[in-house]
Amino acid sequence: MTEPADEPLVAGRIGRAHGLDGSFHVLEADARLLPLGEQVEVDGVTTEIVGRKGTDARPILRLALADSREAAEALGGKAMLVARGVAPELGADEYWATDLVGCEVVAGERPLGRVAAMRAYPSCEVLDVDGLLIPLVKDAIRSIDVAARRIDVDSRFLGLEDDGA
Repeated sequence: MTEPADEPLVAGRIGRAHGLDGSFHVLEADARLLPLGEQVEVDGVTTEIVGRKGTDARPILRLALADSREAAEALGGKAMLVARGVAPELGADEYWATDLVGCEVVAGERPLGRVAAMRAYPSCEVLDVDGLLIPLVKDAIRSIDVAARRIDVDSRFLGLEDDGA
């Protein structure tokens, strides 16, 4: 699998402010990419994570870039990007959400759409393919080729085949 080596990874998005010191909740967080002291890019500006509270599932961060509630609110909704070179190594059959978004999804030769987002559900991650939620489990996914931007899924497992009725 070839990864887009120059493309940064989305570590999360800046959510609502928390307190008065510039701290904020992180939306769509990938905690592996958000340790204290990490350099992130927000809206074209590189800054450091100078405060981290909360949990891995619901982190609360403070960036050197924002030292007040108003500054954090002004950044609301912006993505926090991390250089791929500092990201931890992935295991087999693990993927960065950034690499899957935009991939064409097919069931054999039948196109199903493109991945709009990868979402964390309690039991597993799912791919949102134009509103169709596809679980990232071996029974549902036949293959993922990030370099070719293509994901092949099992239409039978997903209940997408006509039953002839």
